Amino acid sequence: MEPTLRDGDLLLVRVGRESVLPGSLVVLALPGRHGLAVKRAVRLEPEGWWVERDNPREGVDSWVVGAIPPTDVVAQVVQRVWPLRRIGRPPAL
Repeated sequence: MEPTLRDGDLLLVRVGRESVLPGSLVVLALPGRHGLAVKRAVRLEPEGWWVERDNPREGVDSWVVGAIPPTDVVAQVVQRVWPLRRIGRPPAL
């Protein structure tokens, strides 16, 4: 999610998918991938959330795997808490 987030950033998240709004950062499981990822929720479609990466040259998003089922959205990012020099809400959060 560079440049918005960098590897090693510590994030405060709100568990659940009820409060997700377009434009927010979400923690989710990508189909066919292990672990969790952070992506930007762009819009809610009938099939689920369309998510995109902030850096179109890197990573996987809905352009590769399609819409993400709402059940695969785990949490919404509330704010970055570490590192201190960049503490606060990531841009466009």
